[in-house]
Amino acid sequence: MMKSALTLLLLSLAREASAFSAFPSASLRAATVTSTSSALSAVPSKSNDDEISNFNIASRRDFSQTLATLTAGTFLLSSSPLAAKADSSPTVVVAGATGQTGRRVLERLAAQQGTQVIAAVRNVDKASKSLSESSTVVRGAMIQKVPSLDAAGIELRKLDVASDSTADITSVLKGADSLVIAVGFVPGNPLKMNAAAHEVDNVGTCKLIDAAKAAGVKKVVMVSSILTNGRAWGQEKSPGFVVTNAFGNVLDEKLVAENYLKASGLDYTIVRPGGLKAKPPTGSLKISGEDTLIAGEISRDLVADVCVASLTDGKASKKVLEIIEDEESEPKVFNGLNM
Repeated sequence: MMKSALTLLLLSLAREASAFSAFPSASLRAATVTSTSSALSAVPSKSNDDEISNFNIASRRDFSQTLATLTAGTFLLSSSPLAAKADSSPTVVVAGATGQTGRRVLERLAAQQGTQVIAAVRNVDKASKSLSESSTVVRGAMIQKVPSLDAAGIELRKLDVASDSTADITSVLKGADSLVIAVGFVPGNPLKMNAAAHEVDNVGTCKLIDAAKAAGVKKVVMVSSILTNGRAWGQEKSPGFVVTNAFGNVLDEKLVAENYLKASGLDYTIVRPGGLKAKPPTGSLKISGEDTLIAGEISRDLVADVCVASLTDGKASKKVLEIIEDEESEPKVFNGLNM
């Protein structure tokens, strides 16, 4: 009876397709996701042991047809932390919500009906103003073009992973079902980069993980980087590793946090993008397995899409997803700071 009722609910949701912007696919082994200006649709490719398939982010246009073909079992609704609270709205905290990737995740979550969104930021007043404005800002060594965001319905909470205690962070995360970690140090003073990367990408992120566990968070999605584990598979002298790790040994610091999350007992997805671009995607999304990509770039828009989809797709559970755009040409040398 419960399965039948759930199926009816899913079919009913299909009629309300315009309220949804993303939908998880049926399998994870090897796929190419083709981007358009308004949405993304999945095109299955041949099986490949290094790639993860059909991580589908469906368009509003295709949502009704896709959903109508699924059974309750295929949808994996019961395995989704966001679907666990049947009688209440799921709550997602985005740490690093004013960063370029974090605010894109925030925007997508805020567009989902029935999801309570919390932006965890270092300065609530500044964040409230900056999220509602579009501007070009300089952050350390990077120039960012920042779009405006409709922050209506988004709750702002103060969180500083560098200075807050684990207990303080736990109180910020109380009541949340899921956490997206999109924090990262901002390259600036070369004499302080090592300390800053250690403080934010390592120690601060590990505090977030401890706090998530203490607060009862069920799912954590962490934004990391390709080549984070480069030393383990002979890539420590590759151009991408050398160039990126020169900024505060950031890849080594991120690896500590990745391993800490894996050992935490929490459900997780680690998203490792290539070089980050602020521009919209120009190529299809390539999702590859752990420790496989050494080069390539990707739009932050696609990174945010994958993060949001990972929150609800049971097949992304305890997975490391390496992602770049497939430009149908040799990837450029990876530089994680490329805007």
